[in-house]
Amino acid sequence: MGKLTAVAVKAALAIPGTYQDGDGLFLKVDKRGGASWTLRLQRDGKRQDIGIGSARLLTLAEARERARELRKAVKVERRDVLVERKDEAAAKVTFREAAKTYHAENESGWKSEVYPRQWLASLENYAFPKLGDRPTGGITAADIIGVLTPIWQDIPETARQVRNRICAVLDYAHAKGWRSTEAPSGSGSLKAGRGLPRQVKERENRKAMPYVAVPAFITALQRKPSYGRLALELLILCGVRSQEVRLATWAEFDLEGRLWTIPADHMKRGKAHIVPLSDAALAVLAKAAALKLAGTEIVFPGTGGKPMSDMTLLKVLRDASEPYHVHGFRSAFTDWAANEGFADAVVEAALAHKTPDAVQAAYRRTTYLGTSHQPGARVKLMKAWGQYCASGVAGGAKVVPIRNARGGK
Repeated sequence: MGKLTAVAVKAALAIPGTYQDGDGLFLKVDKRGGASWTLRLQRDGKRQDIGIGSARLLTLAEARERARELRKAVKVERRDVLVERKDEAAAKVTFREAAKTYHAENESGWKSEVYPRQWLASLENYAFPKLGDRPTGGITAADIIGVLTPIWQDIPETARQVRNRICAVLDYAHAKGWRSTEAPSGSGSLKAGRGLPRQVKERENRKAMPYVAVPAFITALQRKPSYGRLALELLILCGVRSQEVRLATWAEFDLEGRLWTIPADHMKRGKAHIVPLSDAALAVLAKAAALKLAGTEIVFPGTGGKPMSDMTLLKVLRDASEPYHVHGFRSAFTDWAANEGFADAVVEAALAHKTPDAVQAAYRRTTYLGTSHQPGARVKLMKAWGQYCASGVAGGAKVVPIRNARGGK
């Protein structure tokens, strides 16, 4: 028979202290008003204090019943209740939580300033939508394949990076005790030719639209402005990478000076890059400003005002039944520039490529931007490219209608 009564418990809740009920069950009331039930037992000669719950939520009778069940589990069934509780708590750690913890612990050790942001962004774009809220302990090879399949052939390099990063997070979760096994092996079910199909050559996946077809394609893009179409149009007009346009904020643009300064942490090489803005590019930004979403400074926002996924731009191409890759527009720009007689060095500077010759890199300090009174070669290059892209149907190319554009992306 316990020492406490329901009336005594009610009175005790107002007075800090420890109150014994018997058989190891006691009520503890702290000075801040917190009150909890605890069961004290001996297991293998060691004391264990097992929390039962809040005394403001559990009645005396309920606390006694739970204490009885715990005594049976420990004394009769020989279970380690505290370890079981720890395992149960660990099983609730989601993939998103594990990934962000891993990222926070390791980012200072990564040499590149850009890499930590790219690392997390790739998981946010591709893994979190399907795995983010899943407990790490329950993620299987089939779940990972489900994430990778939509991007495995279209963006193979990114897909392989996502696979490796998912596995790194799951291995980390295993080391932390949040998962009973290591990640599925990259040489096993997650290897191309086994659980995943063999990837075709990278060159085929980065197929570029012929530059003669670009004006017609832009005409098709302009028929129904949306963030996805506008982002792809600016990408084409400025010769930039997907990441640079997707992460662009309004603060990066000097519309009066007709310059877009892309910050270093948005660039592949980790160096800031300046893009001269043509009339066509400024027209795209004017349309984006008319669609500006309140509460975000992202020029082309995705869901919730955050940067859109790389898949959004690819979807614009796929909706148009175009087999080309987003990155391929940089090749189209390069081919056009070569055909028009622009110097290779100017084109390479426009693309923010590293000068391969170390001696040239040391002595070539010009940006080819010139001044406001005397525009440089890159300003003339982007102006001519913008005029060409805005010229409508070129080279006899057929304007391709964009279909299945649900959601404006």
